[in-house]
Amino acid sequence: MRGVVPDLLNPVPLVTRLPAILQEDEFLHRWLSGFDDLIAPVYATLDNLEAYVRPAYAPADFLEWLAGWVDIAIDEAWTEEQRRRIVADAASLHRRAGTAGGIRDALQLAAGPTATVEVQESGGTAWSAESGGELPGSRDARVLITIAVPDGDEAELARRFERVRPPWCPRTFRRG
Repeated sequence: MRGVVPDLLNPVPLVTRLPAILQEDEFLHRWLSGFDDLIAPVYATLDNLEAYVRPAYAPADFLEWLAGWVDIAIDEAWTEEQRRRIVADAASLHRRAGTAGGIRDALQLAAGPTATVEVQESGGTAWSAESGGELPGSRDARVLITIAVPDGDEAELARRFERVRPPWCPRTFRRG
């Protein structure tokens, strides 16, 4: 929770913004010092704004707000390190959504650093040297996703993968 920070000074005291004749008034000095105490955390936050919006440095309770900026729903089962990494990588993941590399990276983030994720796909383009000739490869689009994780709670892992599963991907889980 953010609020008044004891002994935090306002870098620009309000009394210094008054005309010179009013700066001599003792009552105004005492009265405005109360406002200085309230506004000092605002200046401190603005001066350190990068630390709030950079996932690596943001306070833990601020990460969920940052995640909302990049359309990530925080999972309570994720460690704080995973949350920071996912929020930091979200823009890159959104840009590559639906590509084999984007799917692999999203699943890798959800599975954790100890997991191994492989994505094999049939490809998106083909050409033939002969006009009207047969195209190489299969006409059927195919994506095979293999995830090897250390022993753990399979239900929890399936729930994590469900969160990042592309809508076109079937819900088939099997042990290897």
